[in-house]
Parts: sequence; C-alpha cells; structure tokens
Amino acid sequence: MTTTLTQKEAAPQAGVVTGARTAVEPSAAPLPATERPTPAAGRVRRVTAALGSGLWKSAAILAFLALWELGPTYLASPSTRVFLPPLHEVLLAWGKLFESGTIQGHIAASLTRSVAGFGAALVAGVSLGLLIAWYGRLNSVLNPLLELFRNTAALALLPVFTLLLGIGEESKISIVAYAAFFPVLLNTIAGVKTVDPLLIRAARSLGLNSFRLFQKVILPSAVPTIFTGIRMAGTASILVLIAAEMVGAKAGLGYLIVNAQSSFLIPDMYAGILTVSLLGLGVNFLLVGLERHFSRWRTAVGAAAS
Repeated sequence: MTTTLTQKEAAPQAGVVTGARTAVEPSAAPLPATERPTPAAGRVRRVTAALGSGLWKSAAILAFLALWELGPTYLASPSTRVFLPPLHEVLLAWGKLFESGTIQGHIAASLTRSVAGFGAALVAGVSLGLLIAWYGRLNSVLNPLLELFRNTAALALLPVFTLLLGIGEESKISIVAYAAFFPVLLNTIAGVKTVDPLLIRAARSLGLNSFRLFQKVILPSAVPTIFTGIRMAGTASILVLIAAEMVGAKAGLGYLIVNAQSSFLIPDMYAGILTVSLLGLGVNFLLVGLERHFSRWRTAVGAAAS
C-alpha cells in the first residue's frame, strides 16, 4: 500500500517539474520563411563585402590611373602631351605590340635572364647564409668582406661585368645574381640568428642532434625572414636587369624602353615601363604565395594556441 501511494504521489510531482521546465525554458519559435537567411543571400553579402574591400584597397591605384588618363588631356599643354600620352594611348600601343608578338619576345628574354640570375643567387645566398649563421667563426671572418660588397651598388659594377664577360648573356645574368645575392644572404643570416633560444634549448632537452635541430627548429623558424630577403631579391633582379638591358642588349624590356625612347615612340616606351611594373607585381605575388605555403605551420600553431 505504501509503495503504491508513493508512486501515485511521485507522478504529479514529476508533472510539476516537467511543467516548470517547460515554463522556464520555452522553445524558440521558428522564424517565418521570409525572414530566414538563405545560402544565396549569404553568398551575395560575402561577394558584396569582398568587392567593397577590393575597391577600397585599390582606390589609390584607380585614382592614379584616372589622373594619368585625364591629366595629359585636360591639364597639360599639347607639348607636354607628346611626352606624356594619356593612358588609353599607352594601352593601344601595348595592344599593337602584343598583336605583333614583340612584347612577348621581350618579356621572355627578360624573364629568362632574371630567373637564371635569381636562381643562382637564391641557391648561393641561402646555402652560404645558413653556414655563416651556424658557424660563428666563419661569420667573423667573412663579415667584413660581405659588408664591403654589400655597400657597393650593383649598377656601379656593370662596366666591370661588361668588360670581363662581354655584352652577352653572361654579364647580364651575373649582374642580376650579384644584385639578388646579398638580400637573400643577409636575411638568411638574420633569420637563423633570431631563432628563439628557448626553442633550441627545448629541442636539445628532447635529445635532438644537430642535424635534426637544424631541420626541425632552426630552418622552419627562419623561413619568414628568409622569404623577406627572397622577395627583396626578386624585385632587385628585375630592376637591375632592366638597367643592364639598356646597355648592349638586343632584346628584353630594358632594350624595348630605351629603343622606343630613342626612336621617339613614346607610347611604346610607356608600354614597356607598364609591363615592367606589372611583371614586378606578379613576381611579388608569386613569392608571397610561396611564403604562405612554406609558413603554413605558423598559421596552424597560432590557430591551435587561440
């Protein structure tokens, strides 16, 4: 009898608790179908935000291009317009050079020399930089000589390279390699020397030998600084090459610019300058993408820490 009454009394109590829960935690009413966010609306908002951000970031470039187009036409005198044509005339000249295949040949010649010199500087600069940073005595011996050559402008040595190697491809590739070598070398040394000592001590306490320590700790930590030097070297390789091609070359963007200037083909000259700018921008974007690829572990570590 007692058990039966207890169960009967428990049932209403359970109902009261359930009702209390229902009163305290009411279920949210579903949104009307017209107010629910759809995937298409979300995509439209993301695209709109991306376009707005892109326009804001490119506002200065768009203003410069508008000034280049409208300035010579409405602000400059007719004599000045001869030497500073509006943007549409430069683009028309670039289109004619592209249709005839002239601009492609000059780009190919410049890229071949730049890639060859930049590749040689990259291999030599990273290898020697790692050795100098890893062995302190080697650094103390070579540092005065490196400081001497680092402060010697590459273009100042262009006559020396031309006299020793001639006016062919060897001198141009060598001057590019010289100009790109020191940014890679110095940033490699700085990247290795600025590795956190706590990481090195922690790795040694885990029993890593010198090779594994270098492979797993030193080199990954130095990658961002090394890529800073690589990006600087990529820009230097193009700029120095253009100047070298203006002396004793028969192809290349530098030759195109100086030949168009001497032939009074001013729109063609500006078309070559614009091509150099776009080429340098493309090389920088490529190197930034490579840096992000080789530094993905830093992003993963930061995400895990947060």
